[in-house]
Amino acid sequence: MDASLLDRESGDGNSEQTDVKVYIFESGSEVLEKLQEKWKRANNKPYPAMYSSIFGGITLDPAMMVIPIDDHMVHRGHGVFDTAMLLDGFLYELDTHLDRFLRSASKAKIDPPFPRETLRSILIQMTAASKCKRGSIRYWLSAGPGDFLLSSKGCPQSAFYAVVIAEDYSQCKQGVKAVTSTVPMKPPLFATVKNVNYLPNVLSIMEAEERGAFASIWVDEQGFIAEGPNVNLAFITKDRDLVLPPFDKILSGCTAKRLLVLASKLIETGHLRSVKNESVTVAEAKESVEMMYVGSGLPLLSIVEWDGVPVGDGKVGKLTLALSDLLWDDMCSGPERTPVPYE
Repeated sequence: MDASLLDRESGDGNSEQTDVKVYIFESGSEVLEKLQEKWKRANNKPYPAMYSSIFGGITLDPAMMVIPIDDHMVHRGHGVFDTAMLLDGFLYELDTHLDRFLRSASKAKIDPPFPRETLRSILIQMTAASKCKRGSIRYWLSAGPGDFLLSSKGCPQSAFYAVVIAEDYSQCKQGVKAVTSTVPMKPPLFATVKNVNYLPNVLSIMEAEERGAFASIWVDEQGFIAEGPNVNLAFITKDRDLVLPPFDKILSGCTAKRLLVLASKLIETGHLRSVKNESVTVAEAKESVEMMYVGSGLPLLSIVEWDGVPVGDGKVGKLTLALSDLLWDDMCSGPERTPVPYE
């Protein structure tokens, strides 16, 4: 590497070599070599493949999994994203997530660079190229690179990025603690769009972790249960009703909506009395006998303690496990799976 070391001036005007080495790279190959140093030392490749519409293809080199600094998603937050779980070589609810992705894009006023079916094909091809069979994919649509202004009118073309994340995940069966968040939740306009502006979500879960909990719970201004930092919530009442808060002010969770469909099987067996998608007050929620987070990577996670008080008997509930089994079985062998054509 021929990159030269840059001496930085100290505050008093004296030139001195700092603890941080700052190189001047005169070629792209030098930058690439530096980026690849990190991954040469890595024991595994957590991101086995990425697609970028900027270079119009798939890369298997993690050092090349970058996006332009002038992309408006980077410096203005003008972007949306979505995901899909990858289990045993099948993408779960790909079409459901992709439809939500495009609804988010429309609300964010970003026109995709390709039609829906092309986006779908890219995601499947990328997953096949990765050879990964368990984990997830995540994909973004941004206003695109162009300049550093606030308006995106200087961006000639939107950009589509996607990545495969390898993870040997399994069905969650443990119980966790939750706390009520003091971080203000997003207003409905932004909460209902899966956008990249996640600072409230990040601060909310950091607050929970600082308080010894797994995650947090948002309560809206009217005193109704909203959602978690990146998951939906569900409750089992004393009368065996499954209740999920409505999606008019929060993100319409794909797994949560699938749960509402699958849970009807427990009504047929007499384990549940009803399934409802309606508002839940804090008082009502605290009277529930079982409580859970709902999200694609879980798919259900029992909440056994909320704000220091046990939920129900303080143990993982039987109905929570039964609902979790329904979702997990659906992920493993249900109709919402898309096969990945690995070579």
